[in-house]
Amino acid sequence: MSKSNFYTLPELKYKFKDLEPYISENQLQIHYEKHHQAYVRSANSILEKIDKARKARLDLDMKAVLKELSFNIGGHLLHSLFWQNMAPSKKNNAEPGGVLKELLKKEFGSFERFKQEFAQTALSVEGSGWAALAFCSQTARPINMQIEKHNNNIYPAFSILMVLDVFEHAYYLDYRNDRTKFIEAFWNIVNWEEVEKRFKKAAK
Repeated sequence: MSKSNFYTLPELKYKFKDLEPYISENQLQIHYEKHHQAYVRSANSILEKIDKARKARLDLDMKAVLKELSFNIGGHLLHSLFWQNMAPSKKNNAEPGGVLKELLKKEFGSFERFKQEFAQTALSVEGSGWAALAFCSQTARPINMQIEKHNNNIYPAFSILMVLDVFEHAYYLDYRNDRTKFIEAFWNIVNWEEVEKRFKKAAK
């Protein structure tokens, strides 16, 4: 199998220090280079294990293998989305614009109500996981999604527009165990332009 058949760590569009003071250089670098890289490495290792077993015609414990693969692929893909839906605060708007803004107002009643529900989604994740804003193409509705770990409680086939990592490794160096402060800080670095691009693609 060629390298193109495996996962790679995506390049960031900003420097590690560019999200300060909301996410410190040290926090972001460790999160990206250690934790995200580990999911990429583990997913590729499992794929190699599957390839070798097929070549040698050996049996695998598919339940265990696929559970582990789902966790690591989920970690890689969600982190890849996470880096993209953040940007230095000076480049961002406080709110989305255009159709997405109107859709959020229609669904939640107001943009502030959306922020409140999204924050509650992130705060109440049991253990480690994610908060996500997703879009259902069948109902044309934006819906918040609470993902436990990287792969539980996901709505199948929904397009993910924005994610917030609430694993402690995402914020512990900066906020200790105060998840609430991290969630509040996140709104300063949301790249609404990227979120809107995802929405327009999902809504086609």
